[in-house]
Amino acid sequence: MPIMGIENRWEAAILFLGDMVLFYLALWVSLVLRYFELPDSKAIDLHLIPFSIIFVVWALSFFIAGLYDKHTLLLRKRLPSLILKTQVLNSILAVLFFYFIPLFKITPKTNLFIYLAVSFLFILGWRLSVVALAGPARREKAILIGTGPEMRELEYEVNKNPRYHINFVRTIDVEKINEADFKNEIINTIYAQGITTIVVDLQNDKVAPLIPHLYNLIFSKMRFVDKYKVYEEVFDREPLSLLGDSWFLENISQAPHLIYDTLKRVMDMAVSFILGVFSLVLYPFAWFAVKLDDGGALFTYQNRVGQDKKNIRLMKFRTMTANDQGEWSRGIKNEVTRVGKFLRKTRIDELPQLWNVLAGDISLIGPRPEFPEPAEAYAAEIPYYNIRYLIKPGLSGWAQIYQKEAPHHDVDIEQTREKLSYDLYYIKNRSFWLDIKIALKTVKTLLSRTGI
Repeated sequence: MPIMGIENRWEAAILFLGDMVLFYLALWVSLVLRYFELPDSKAIDLHLIPFSIIFVVWALSFFIAGLYDKHTLLLRKRLPSLILKTQVLNSILAVLFFYFIPLFKITPKTNLFIYLAVSFLFILGWRLSVVALAGPARREKAILIGTGPEMRELEYEVNKNPRYHINFVRTIDVEKINEADFKNEIINTIYAQGITTIVVDLQNDKVAPLIPHLYNLIFSKMRFVDKYKVYEEVFDREPLSLLGDSWFLENISQAPHLIYDTLKRVMDMAVSFILGVFSLVLYPFAWFAVKLDDGGALFTYQNRVGQDKKNIRLMKFRTMTANDQGEWSRGIKNEVTRVGKFLRKTRIDELPQLWNVLAGDISLIGPRPEFPEPAEAYAAEIPYYNIRYLIKPGLSGWAQIYQKEAPHHDVDIEQTREKLSYDLYYIKNRSFWLDIKIALKTVKTLLSRTGI
Protein backbone atom coordinates (compact mmCIF):
# COMPACT_ATOMS: atom_id res chain seq x y z
CA MET A 1 0.00 0.00 0.00
CA PRO A 2 1.43 3.40 -0.92
CA ILE A 3 2.66 5.65 1.89
CA MET A 4 0.43 8.71 2.21
CA GLY A 5 2.39 11.84 1.45
CA ILE A 6 5.17 9.86 -0.22
CA GLU A 7 3.27 8.40 -3.17
CA ASN A 8 0.09 9.49 -4.88
CA ARG A 9 -1.86 6.26 -4.69
CA TRP A 10 -4.46 7.44 -7.19
CA GLU A 11 -2.02 8.47 -9.90
CA ALA A 12 -2.41 5.39 -12.13
CA ALA A 13 -6.21 5.33 -11.68
CA ILE A 14 -6.52 9.02 -12.60
CA LEU A 15 -4.33 8.56 -15.67
CA PHE A 16 -6.34 5.52 -16.76
CA LEU A 17 -9.73 7.20 -16.34
CA GLY A 18 -8.49 10.30 -18.16
CA ASP A 19 -7.16 8.20 -21.02
CA MET A 20 -10.46 6.34 -21.42
CA VAL A 21 -12.51 9.55 -21.43
CA LEU A 22 -10.23 11.04 -24.07
CA PHE A 23 -10.30 7.85 -26.17
CA TYR A 24 -14.08 8.24 -26.48
CA LEU A 25 -13.91 12.01 -26.96
CA ALA A 26 -11.28 11.55 -29.71
CA LEU A 27 -13.59 9.05 -31.42
CA TRP A 28 -16.45 11.58 -31.41
CA VAL A 29 -14.20 14.35 -32.76
CA SER A 30 -12.80 12.01 -35.43
CA LEU A 31 -16.32 11.22 -36.66
CA VAL A 32 -17.07 14.96 -36.83
CA LEU A 33 -13.91 15.61 -38.85
CA ARG A 34 -14.56 12.61 -41.09
CA TYR A 35 -18.17 13.45 -42.05
CA PHE A 36 -18.18 17.23 -41.37
CA GLU A 37 -21.28 16.93 -39.22
CA LEU A 38 -22.25 15.91 -35.73
CA PRO A 39 -22.50 12.09 -35.60
CA ASP A 40 -26.02 10.79 -35.15
CA SER A 41 -27.01 7.96 -32.85
CA LYS A 42 -26.68 5.39 -35.65
CA ALA A 43 -23.06 6.33 -36.36
CA ILE A 44 -22.23 6.35 -32.66
CA ASP A 45 -23.85 2.96 -32.06
CA LEU A 46 -22.00 1.50 -35.06
CA HIS A 47 -18.62 2.55 -33.66
CA LEU A 48 -19.19 2.39 -29.90
CA ILE A 49 -18.98 -1.35 -29.20
CA PRO A 50 -16.02 -2.27 -31.46
CA PHE A 51 -14.05 0.78 -30.40
CA SER A 52 -14.77 0.05 -26.73
CA ILE A 53 -13.09 -3.33 -27.21
CA ILE A 54 -10.20 -1.60 -28.95
CA PHE A 55 -9.87 0.95 -26.13
CA VAL A 56 -9.44 -1.82 -23.54
CA VAL A 57 -6.66 -3.32 -25.66
CA TRP A 58 -5.12 0.12 -26.04
CA ALA A 59 -5.13 0.63 -22.28
CA LEU A 60 -3.20 -2.63 -21.94
CA SER A 61 -0.73 -1.32 -24.52
CA PHE A 62 -0.32 1.84 -22.46
CA PHE A 63 0.34 -0.28 -19.38
CA ILE A 64 2.93 -2.40 -21.18
CA ALA A 65 4.59 0.75 -22.54
CA GLY A 66 4.98 2.04 -18.97
CA LEU A 67 2.46 4.86 -19.25
CA TYR A 68 0.84 3.87 -15.95
CA ASP A 69 4.07 3.28 -14.02
CA LYS A 70 4.56 5.31 -10.89
CA HIS A 71 7.34 7.33 -12.52
CA THR A 72 5.18 8.22 -15.52
CA LEU A 73 4.95 11.84 -14.42
CA LEU A 74 8.72 12.19 -14.79
CA LEU A 75 8.70 11.27 -18.48
CA ARG A 76 7.91 14.76 -19.75
CA LYS A 77 10.65 14.76 -22.41
CA ARG A 78 9.86 11.24 -23.57
CA LEU A 79 6.06 11.52 -23.53
CA PRO A 80 5.50 12.71 -27.14
CA SER A 81 7.56 9.94 -28.75
CA LEU A 82 6.37 7.27 -26.31
CA ILE A 83 2.69 8.11 -26.81
CA LEU A 84 3.08 8.37 -30.60
CA LYS A 85 4.83 4.99 -30.84
CA THR A 86 2.21 3.38 -28.64
CA GLN A 87 -0.68 4.88 -30.60
CA VAL A 88 0.84 3.80 -33.90
CA LEU A 89 1.05 0.26 -32.52
CA ASN A 90 -2.52 0.58 -31.23
CA SER A 91 -3.72 1.67 -34.67
CA ILE A 92 -2.07 -1.39 -36.23
CA LEU A 93 -3.87 -3.57 -33.67
CA ALA A 94 -7.13 -1.83 -34.58
CA VAL A 95 -6.57 -2.47 -38.30
CA LEU A 96 -5.95 -6.16 -37.59
CA PHE A 97 -9.04 -6.26 -35.41
CA PHE A 98 -11.38 -4.69 -37.95
CA TYR A 99 -10.04 -6.44 -41.05
CA PHE A 100 -9.43 -9.94 -39.66
CA ILE A 101 -12.38 -10.09 -37.26
CA PRO A 102 -15.17 -8.64 -39.46
CA LEU A 103 -17.93 -8.96 -36.88
CA PHE A 104 -18.99 -5.33 -36.78
CA LYS A 105 -19.41 -4.63 -40.51
CA ILE A 106 -17.12 -1.61 -40.53
CA THR A 107 -13.59 -1.16 -41.83
CA PRO A 108 -12.82 2.41 -40.78
CA LYS A 109 -9.66 2.91 -42.80
CA THR A 110 -9.83 6.71 -43.05
CA ASN A 111 -11.33 7.04 -39.57
CA LEU A 112 -8.33 5.26 -38.04
CA PHE A 113 -5.84 7.65 -39.59
CA ILE A 114 -7.86 10.63 -38.41
CA TYR A 115 -8.27 9.02 -35.01
CA LEU A 116 -4.52 8.42 -34.68
CA ALA A 117 -3.81 12.15 -35.05
CA VAL A 118 -6.69 13.30 -32.84
CA SER A 119 -6.08 10.79 -30.05
CA PHE A 120 -2.34 11.52 -30.04
CA LEU A 121 -2.98 15.24 -29.54
CA PHE A 122 -5.64 14.63 -26.88
CA ILE A 123 -3.63 12.09 -24.88
CA LEU A 124 -0.40 14.10 -25.12
CA GLY A 125 -2.16 17.29 -24.01
CA TRP A 126 -3.82 15.43 -21.13
CA ARG A 127 -0.60 13.80 -19.95
CA LEU A 128 1.40 17.05 -20.14
CA SER A 129 -1.35 18.83 -18.20
CA VAL A 130 -1.18 16.19 -15.49
CA VAL A 131 2.60 16.58 -15.32
CA ALA A 132 2.24 20.33 -14.93
CA LEU A 133 -0.39 20.05 -12.20
CA ALA A 134 0.96 16.98 -10.36
CA GLY A 135 4.10 18.48 -8.90
CA PRO A 136 3.46 19.42 -5.27
CA ALA A 137 3.58 23.15 -4.69
CA ARG A 138 5.18 22.59 -1.32
CA ARG A 139 7.09 19.52 -0.21
CA GLU A 140 6.82 18.55 3.44
CA LYS A 141 10.03 18.76 5.42
CA ALA A 142 11.19 15.44 6.84
CA ILE A 143 14.01 13.86 8.82
CA LEU A 144 15.45 10.44 8.06
CA ILE A 145 16.74 8.42 11.03
CA GLY A 146 18.71 5.20 10.54
CA THR A 147 22.03 3.94 9.26
CA GLY A 148 23.65 2.07 6.40
CA PRO A 149 23.89 2.53 2.63
CA GLU A 150 20.13 2.16 2.13
CA MET A 151 19.59 5.34 4.14
CA ARG A 152 21.82 7.35 1.78
CA GLU A 153 20.22 5.67 -1.22
CA LEU A 154 16.74 6.59 0.04
CA GLU A 155 17.75 10.16 0.81
CA TYR A 156 19.22 10.68 -2.66
CA GLU A 157 16.27 9.16 -4.52
CA VAL A 158 13.59 11.12 -2.63
CA ASN A 159 15.38 14.47 -2.56
CA LYS A 160 16.28 14.49 -6.27
CA ASN A 161 12.81 13.42 -7.34
CA PRO A 162 10.09 16.12 -7.25
CA ARG A 163 7.29 13.55 -7.52
CA TYR A 164 7.57 12.73 -3.80
CA HIS A 165 5.72 14.96 -1.37
CA ILE A 166 8.54 15.09 1.17
CA ASN A 167 12.10 16.38 1.27
CA PHE A 168 14.70 15.14 3.74
CA VAL A 169 16.22 18.29 5.22
CA ARG A 170 18.42 16.23 7.51
CA THR A 171 19.51 12.63 7.95
CA ILE A 172 20.59 11.24 11.30
CA ASP A 173 23.01 8.32 11.39
CA VAL A 174 22.35 6.58 14.70
CA GLU A 175 25.85 5.11 14.55
CA LYS A 176 27.28 8.62 14.87
CA ILE A 177 25.04 10.34 17.41
CA ASN A 178 24.39 9.73 21.09
CA GLU A 179 21.20 10.18 23.05
CA ALA A 180 22.23 13.51 24.57
CA ASP A 181 23.04 15.05 21.21
CA PHE A 182 19.80 13.77 19.77
CA LYS A 183 17.78 15.31 22.56
CA ASN A 184 19.53 18.67 22.59
CA GLU A 185 20.16 19.24 18.88
CA ILE A 186 17.79 17.20 16.80
CA ILE A 187 14.62 17.93 18.74
CA ASN A 188 15.38 21.65 18.54
CA THR A 189 15.99 21.30 14.80
CA ILE A 190 12.64 19.59 14.36
CA TYR A 191 10.79 22.47 15.94
CA ALA A 192 12.93 25.21 14.37
CA GLN A 193 12.64 23.98 10.77
CA GLY A 194 9.00 22.97 10.85
CA ILE A 195 9.55 19.24 10.35
CA THR A 196 6.25 17.40 9.80
CA THR A 197 7.41 13.84 8.97
CA ILE A 198 10.00 11.52 10.51
CA VAL A 199 11.06 8.42 8.58
CA VAL A 200 12.75 6.13 11.09
CA ASP A 201 14.25 2.64 11.21
CA LEU A 202 12.21 1.34 14.13
CA GLN A 203 13.90 -2.07 14.07
CA ASN A 204 17.39 -0.72 14.68
CA ASP A 205 18.63 -1.42 18.22
CA LYS A 206 20.38 1.95 18.40
CA VAL A 207 17.12 3.73 17.66
CA ALA A 208 15.48 2.22 20.78
CA PRO A 209 17.00 4.77 23.25
CA LEU A 210 15.68 7.60 21.08
CA ILE A 211 12.08 6.36 21.03
CA PRO A 212 11.02 8.13 24.28
CA HIS A 213 12.11 11.47 22.82
CA LEU A 214 10.28 10.78 19.57
CA TYR A 215 7.15 9.72 21.46
CA ASN A 216 6.60 13.22 22.83
CA LEU A 217 6.49 14.55 19.26
CA ILE A 218 3.21 12.70 18.63
CA PHE A 219 1.46 15.50 20.52
CA SER A 220 2.99 18.01 18.07
CA LYS A 221 1.11 16.29 15.20
CA MET A 222 4.33 14.73 13.91
CA ARG A 223 3.85 11.89 11.42
CA PHE A 224 6.07 8.81 11.75
CA VAL A 225 6.70 6.43 8.85
CA ASP A 226 8.59 3.14 8.93
CA LYS A 227 11.80 3.32 6.89
CA TYR A 228 11.21 -0.22 5.58
CA LYS A 229 7.86 0.68 4.05
CA VAL A 230 9.19 3.85 2.43
CA TYR A 231 12.19 2.02 0.95
CA GLU A 232 10.01 -0.78 -0.43
CA GLU A 233 7.57 1.67 -1.97
CA VAL A 234 10.26 3.82 -3.58
CA PHE A 235 12.50 1.04 -4.94
CA ASP A 236 10.09 -1.92 -5.35
CA ARG A 237 12.51 -4.17 -3.48
CA GLU A 238 13.45 -5.05 0.07
CA PRO A 239 16.43 -3.41 1.86
CA LEU A 240 18.57 -6.48 2.60
CA SER A 241 20.93 -4.90 5.12
CA LEU A 242 17.93 -3.82 7.20
CA LEU A 243 16.32 -7.25 7.35
CA GLY A 244 16.64 -9.60 10.28
CA ASP A 245 15.04 -12.81 11.50
CA SER A 246 12.03 -10.97 12.91
CA TRP A 247 11.24 -9.41 9.52
CA PHE A 248 11.14 -12.83 7.85
CA LEU A 249 8.98 -14.29 10.61
CA GLU A 250 6.53 -11.42 10.16
CA ASN A 251 6.45 -11.16 6.35
CA ILE A 252 7.48 -14.48 4.78
CA SER A 253 5.46 -17.67 5.00
CA GLN A 254 5.30 -20.97 3.16
CA ALA A 255 1.69 -21.49 4.19
CA PRO A 256 -0.41 -22.25 1.11
CA HIS A 257 -2.51 -19.50 -0.47
CA LEU A 258 -5.19 -21.91 -1.68
CA ILE A 259 -7.09 -19.66 -4.11
CA TYR A 260 -3.98 -17.94 -5.45
CA ASP A 261 -1.95 -21.14 -5.75
CA THR A 262 -4.79 -22.95 -7.54
CA LEU A 263 -5.44 -20.05 -9.91
CA LYS A 264 -1.72 -19.69 -10.61
CA ARG A 265 -1.33 -23.37 -11.45
CA VAL A 266 -4.39 -23.36 -13.73
CA MET A 267 -3.00 -20.30 -15.51
CA ASP A 268 0.43 -21.94 -15.82
CA MET A 269 -1.03 -25.05 -17.39
CA ALA A 270 -3.37 -23.22 -19.76
CA VAL A 271 -0.88 -20.63 -21.01
CA SER A 272 2.09 -23.00 -21.26
CA PHE A 273 0.05 -25.56 -23.22
CA ILE A 274 -1.34 -22.99 -25.68
CA LEU A 275 2.00 -21.22 -26.20
CA GLY A 276 3.84 -24.54 -26.26
CA VAL A 277 1.64 -25.92 -29.05
CA PHE A 278 1.91 -22.74 -31.12
CA SER A 279 5.69 -22.67 -30.60
CA LEU A 280 6.08 -26.10 -32.17
CA VAL A 281 6.01 -24.44 -35.58
CA LEU A 282 9.42 -22.90 -34.78
CA TYR A 283 11.10 -26.18 -33.81
CA PRO A 284 11.93 -27.33 -37.40
CA PHE A 285 13.46 -23.95 -38.22
CA ALA A 286 15.50 -23.99 -35.00
CA TRP A 287 16.69 -27.55 -35.74
CA PHE A 288 17.69 -26.64 -39.29
CA ALA A 289 19.57 -23.51 -38.15
CA VAL A 290 21.44 -25.35 -35.39
CA LYS A 291 22.41 -28.22 -37.70
CA LEU A 292 23.54 -25.80 -40.38
CA ASP A 293 25.61 -23.85 -37.84
CA ASP A 294 27.64 -26.54 -36.05
CA GLY A 295 25.78 -29.81 -36.54
CA GLY A 296 25.22 -30.29 -32.79
CA ALA A 297 22.18 -31.25 -30.77
CA LEU A 298 19.07 -29.08 -30.85
CA PHE A 299 18.29 -29.24 -27.13
CA THR A 300 20.36 -28.75 -24.01
CA TYR A 301 19.32 -29.89 -20.55
CA GLN A 302 20.35 -27.91 -17.50
CA ASN A 303 20.16 -28.77 -13.83
CA ARG A 304 18.76 -25.93 -11.75
CA VAL A 305 17.67 -25.49 -8.13
CA GLY A 306 13.89 -25.47 -7.78
CA GLN A 307 11.37 -25.14 -5.00
CA ASP A 308 12.47 -26.58 -1.63
CA LYS A 309 16.05 -26.78 -3.01
CA LYS A 310 15.14 -29.75 -5.20
CA ASN A 311 17.07 -30.14 -8.44
CA ILE A 312 15.03 -29.70 -11.60
CA ARG A 313 16.02 -30.32 -15.22
CA LEU A 314 15.17 -27.55 -17.68
CA MET A 315 15.08 -27.94 -21.45
CA LYS A 316 16.22 -25.17 -23.81
CA PHE A 317 17.34 -24.84 -27.39
CA ARG A 318 21.12 -25.14 -27.34
CA THR A 319 22.86 -21.78 -27.75
CA MET A 320 26.40 -22.62 -26.58
CA THR A 321 29.16 -24.92 -27.73
CA ALA A 322 29.11 -26.94 -24.49
CA ASN A 323 26.84 -27.57 -21.54
CA ASP A 324 28.85 -26.71 -18.42
CA GLN A 325 25.78 -26.91 -16.10
CA GLY A 326 26.86 -23.66 -14.51
CA GLU A 327 30.00 -25.27 -13.10
CA TRP A 328 32.23 -22.48 -14.37
CA SER A 329 35.03 -23.43 -11.98
CA ARG A 330 35.72 -26.49 -14.13
CA GLY A 331 37.16 -24.22 -16.80
CA ILE A 332 35.21 -25.75 -19.68
CA LYS A 333 35.58 -23.62 -22.80
CA ASN A 334 32.07 -22.56 -23.64
CA GLU A 335 30.99 -19.95 -26.16
CA VAL A 336 27.71 -18.78 -27.63
CA THR A 337 27.18 -20.08 -31.15
CA ARG A 338 26.24 -17.85 -34.08
CA VAL A 339 22.71 -19.23 -34.14
CA GLY A 340 22.67 -19.13 -30.35
CA LYS A 341 23.10 -15.36 -30.38
CA PHE A 342 19.96 -15.00 -32.46
CA LEU A 343 18.00 -17.52 -30.37
CA ARG A 344 18.93 -15.66 -27.20
CA LYS A 345 18.22 -12.22 -28.57
CA THR A 346 14.75 -13.27 -29.70
CA ARG A 347 14.20 -15.45 -26.57
CA ILE A 348 13.33 -18.40 -28.81
CA ASP A 349 15.82 -20.51 -26.81
CA GLU A 350 13.45 -20.29 -23.81
CA LEU A 351 10.42 -21.77 -25.59
CA PRO A 352 11.06 -25.45 -24.67
CA GLN A 353 10.81 -24.46 -21.00
CA LEU A 354 7.07 -24.06 -21.54
CA TRP A 355 6.92 -27.85 -21.21
CA ASN A 356 8.71 -27.55 -17.86
CA VAL A 357 5.97 -25.15 -16.80
CA LEU A 358 3.30 -27.61 -17.93
CA ALA A 359 5.03 -30.39 -15.99
CA GLY A 360 5.10 -28.25 -12.85
CA ASP A 361 8.90 -27.94 -12.53
CA ILE A 362 8.69 -24.15 -12.78
CA SER A 363 6.00 -21.49 -13.06
CA LEU A 364 5.48 -18.77 -15.64
CA ILE A 365 6.19 -16.18 -12.91
CA GLY A 366 8.68 -16.50 -10.06
CA PRO A 367 12.36 -16.06 -9.17
CA ARG A 368 14.63 -17.37 -11.93
CA PRO A 369 16.12 -20.78 -11.02
CA GLU A 370 19.87 -20.82 -10.45
CA PHE A 371 22.55 -23.40 -11.33
CA PRO A 372 23.51 -25.57 -8.30
CA GLU A 373 27.17 -24.47 -8.05
CA PRO A 374 26.58 -20.69 -8.07
CA ALA A 375 23.58 -21.21 -5.77
CA GLU A 376 25.86 -22.77 -3.14
CA ALA A 377 28.28 -19.85 -3.43
CA TYR A 378 25.48 -17.32 -3.06
CA ALA A 379 23.97 -19.13 -0.06
CA ALA A 380 27.36 -19.04 1.69
CA GLU A 381 27.90 -15.32 1.05
CA ILE A 382 24.41 -13.78 1.09
CA PRO A 383 22.26 -14.02 4.23
CA TYR A 384 18.78 -15.43 3.72
CA TYR A 385 19.50 -16.39 0.11
CA ASN A 386 17.78 -19.77 0.54
CA ILE A 387 14.47 -18.03 1.28
CA ARG A 388 13.92 -17.79 -2.48
CA TYR A 389 13.41 -21.58 -2.57
CA LEU A 390 10.16 -21.27 -0.60
CA ILE A 391 8.24 -20.80 -3.84
CA LYS A 392 8.44 -22.28 -7.31
CA PRO A 393 10.89 -20.53 -9.67
CA GLY A 394 9.63 -19.02 -12.91
CA LEU A 395 10.37 -18.16 -16.52
CA SER A 396 10.10 -14.47 -15.71
CA GLY A 397 10.06 -12.60 -12.44
CA TRP A 398 10.11 -9.29 -10.62
CA ALA A 399 13.92 -9.07 -10.73
CA GLN A 400 13.99 -9.82 -14.46
CA ILE A 401 11.70 -6.85 -15.06
CA TYR A 402 13.21 -4.26 -12.75
CA GLN A 403 16.85 -5.07 -12.08
CA LYS A 404 19.04 -3.12 -14.50
CA GLU A 405 22.08 -5.40 -14.24
CA ALA A 406 22.25 -8.99 -13.12
CA PRO A 407 24.83 -11.80 -13.06
CA HIS A 408 24.90 -13.83 -16.25
CA HIS A 409 27.25 -16.77 -16.75
CA ASP A 410 29.42 -15.67 -13.84
CA VAL A 411 29.27 -15.54 -10.05
CA ASP A 412 28.57 -11.99 -8.90
CA ILE A 413 27.76 -11.59 -5.20
CA GLU A 414 26.73 -7.92 -5.24
CA GLN A 415 24.43 -8.15 -8.24
CA THR A 416 22.87 -11.32 -6.85
CA ARG A 417 22.37 -9.58 -3.50
CA GLU A 418 20.37 -6.91 -5.32
CA LYS A 419 18.52 -9.59 -7.27
CA LEU A 420 17.54 -11.25 -3.98
CA SER A 421 16.08 -7.94 -2.76
CA TYR A 422 13.68 -8.03 -5.73
CA ASP A 423 12.92 -11.73 -5.20
CA LEU A 424 12.03 -11.07 -1.56
CA TYR A 425 9.70 -8.26 -2.64
CA TYR A 426 7.90 -10.71 -4.91
CA ILE A 427 7.76 -13.49 -2.31
CA LYS A 428 6.32 -11.08 0.26
CA ASN A 429 3.79 -9.39 -2.05
CA ARG A 430 2.98 -12.17 -4.51
CA SER A 431 -0.56 -12.14 -5.81
CA PHE A 432 -2.43 -12.89 -9.00
CA TRP A 433 -2.47 -9.18 -9.89
CA LEU A 434 1.29 -8.90 -9.39
CA ASP A 435 1.77 -11.94 -11.65
CA ILE A 436 -0.36 -10.30 -14.35
CA LYS A 437 1.70 -7.12 -14.02
CA ILE A 438 4.95 -9.06 -14.43
CA ALA A 439 3.55 -10.96 -17.41
CA LEU A 440 2.57 -7.72 -19.19
CA LYS A 441 5.94 -6.13 -18.40
CA THR A 442 7.61 -9.26 -19.79
CA VAL A 443 5.82 -8.66 -23.09
CA LYS A 444 7.42 -5.20 -23.19
CA THR A 445 10.83 -6.73 -22.41
CA LEU A 446 10.45 -9.26 -25.21
CA LEU A 447 9.32 -6.65 -27.72
CA SER A 448 12.16 -4.31 -26.85
CA ARG A 449 14.68 -7.17 -26.72
CA THR A 450 15.96 -6.04 -23.32
CA GLY A 451 16.09 -7.60 -19.91
CA ILE A 452 17.93 -10.46 -18.31
